[in-house]
Amino acid sequence: MTSVFRYHGLRVEIAGRAVVQSLDLAIAPGECVALVGESGSGKSQSWMAPFGLSPGIASGEAWLCGEALVGRDEADRSRLRARHVGFVFQQPLTSLSPHLTIAAHLEEAFTQAGGARPDRATLAAALSEVGIDQPQDRLRQFPHRLSGGQRQRVMIAMAIAHQPALLIADEPTTALDATLRREVMAMLTNLCRKRGMAMLLISHDLASVADAADRLIIMRQGEMVEQGPTRDVIAHPGSAYGRDLLAAAPRLDGPAPHRPAIGALLLEARDIAVSFPHPGWRRGRLQAVDQATLTVHEGEALAIVGGSGSGKSTLARAIARLGPCDAGEVSWRGLPLPPRDRIRPAERAGFQPVFQDPVASLDPRWRVADIIAEPARHLGSGVSQQHILAAMAECDLEPMLADRRPHELSGGQAQRVAIARALITDPAMLILDEATSALDVLVAGRVLDLLARLQRERQLALLMITHDLAVARRLCHRILVMDHGRIIEQGDTESLIRSPQTDITRQLVAASH
Repeated sequence: MTSVFRYHGLRVEIAGRAVVQSLDLAIAPGECVALVGESGSGKSQSWMAPFGLSPGIASGEAWLCGEALVGRDEADRSRLRARHVGFVFQQPLTSLSPHLTIAAHLEEAFTQAGGARPDRATLAAALSEVGIDQPQDRLRQFPHRLSGGQRQRVMIAMAIAHQPALLIADEPTTALDATLRREVMAMLTNLCRKRGMAMLLISHDLASVADAADRLIIMRQGEMVEQGPTRDVIAHPGSAYGRDLLAAAPRLDGPAPHRPAIGALLLEARDIAVSFPHPGWRRGRLQAVDQATLTVHEGEALAIVGGSGSGKSTLARAIARLGPCDAGEVSWRGLPLPPRDRIRPAERAGFQPVFQDPVASLDPRWRVADIIAEPARHLGSGVSQQHILAAMAECDLEPMLADRRPHELSGGQAQRVAIARALITDPAMLILDEATSALDVLVAGRVLDLLARLQRERQLALLMITHDLAVARRLCHRILVMDHGRIIEQGDTESLIRSPQTDITRQLVAASH
């Protein structure tokens, strides 16, 4: 069968350094090929450079619908992109123009290859095809009014509006919760099969593409280390790196991880309620958290699990006095915590947050040493260079990183700096809000191993916010499941995963397999 997209001996250089070396691939109509590897493996540069979408200089052979890409001028490449390719990126909100309605976005996508301007019925049908409800109403809305999953579906509708021969999806589900990831991946696969589109799927998570890709290519440091039919590669990876990628992905099956012993009651939150004004013109308030009660003991790890918009992060921020709290009480070591506008730094010292985006949570102007020292200095206590280096060593950070700034760190290094910063006040509990979801699977696995070691050695309590039950299973004694602001189910980790009692929990279990 004739290939829609083909490479032979593709090489990409940036500033004279090879970031992709001798890559071969071919994708037929209706076929999905996945490029898998950790951050920096060259998987994104391998498609961006031939299309002129990165600083990379491509050499070798690259063919799209029978036309060569390498050596073409920008006008020719732009014409080929517009006619034959649709793109779906990782962050839909940054890929959509905030001042344009969804209808305007789709109109532009339909006409990019010279097509006729579509009517409203055609635009609504395009949204329906990708699973968006109330499509006529959505056409009038702006991107900020949609959920993350809805925005990604809009991006997919735009990518396929002009009937492309090739769909390139670069980490299309990383920013979504586990249930949405599964739904979006299944939808992409079905669209490609139905329309006969070829799809190049880029991912750092080998397990997440198992049901979508016909063939896998595993990349490391710019080189192809393994390729083959997806089932064969996953069942019997032929490279040590492939085995590492599979092993790093959290799983719901297998022996239960070791759980450290727990101690006395540390945190108690009772009947927490949080509401926000309805967005837009609607009156009243949206109940984001409703009568939520939980406890955390010394050395215990508790996961709050739920889909996007379930209220789990809002609950954690209310408990930590980092966000609003309309009602309810929070006690720390038996003493009530004041509201967030009256809490003192010393009262925060015992529980410290670690956020989802490691680079965004670090001050870009500060050195790593100053970032780590900040909480202790905020408390008015001195912190020595020796103390800073000790915190870095505990988080497996080299001393030479102390003088670097956040943009000079990898994602994993930045998250370890955030953890070291949280540890500098010697807290009894860390509050982890999706602390590994922005990292690739190998780096995330190492961060989870670090947290498990800190939990064991320090008898550190963890309050973990996550959408992924498999991640929660790696560390947590107990799990609370939230939906629409309420705790709908809770129990010890193994029992809840083995025998879920609600439909929402069953969906989360299915999405994590």
